[in-house]
Amino acid sequence: MLTFTDKAREMVQAFIDQSDGELAYLRISSHGIPTAPQFELTLVSAEEREASEAEVDLDGFTVLIPESSLDMLRDATVDFVQRVNESGFEVRPASPPEVRRPAQPTGVLADRVREVLDSQVNPAIASHGGAISLVDVQDTEIFLEMSGGCQGCAMSRLTLRQGVERMLRQAIPELTAVHDVTDHASGVNPYFQA
Repeated sequence: MLTFTDKAREMVQAFIDQSDGELAYLRISSHGIPTAPQFELTLVSAEEREASEAEVDLDGFTVLIPESSLDMLRDATVDFVQRVNESGFEVRPASPPEVRRPAQPTGVLADRVREVLDSQVNPAIASHGGAISLVDVQDTEIFLEMSGGCQGCAMSRLTLRQGVERMLRQAIPELTAVHDVTDHASGVNPYFQA
């Protein structure tokens, strides 16, 4: 059963009320790899509802869930969080699905990414006790996982975007996206804590 915190419920209702009845449903979908899903919440009108979507009535508004997202959202909790530099909805699955990670990604792009990680990135972050590994390749998008001192580090996002991604894009211009699939909340020894 999908659960909304009181704050999330209040915010959804406020957004629906602001639309003057034009937007009647909240659609929640998931995408990305199962070990680190990303969720998208969108207010939609009755005309935008798709027949294959499941409806969840939450006493005041209705949530639409695409068939492909049902398993990921089963027993999930939706909250509205406010932090120092961000605020918004946060979806927390009840428990991560049992997923067996595929063997090391193969192919020319995977080999080139591993070469950059091994020769440039990992030696630079090893002094902080960190490491970054390639988890998956989908077309021209790559999925990286941080470990050691990088997992849970307050500077991990900056390290990835300003350092690692730049090095990778310089060496491999055909990359279209670099995704961080690290479970930063379970990091036990981050190099830098905020």
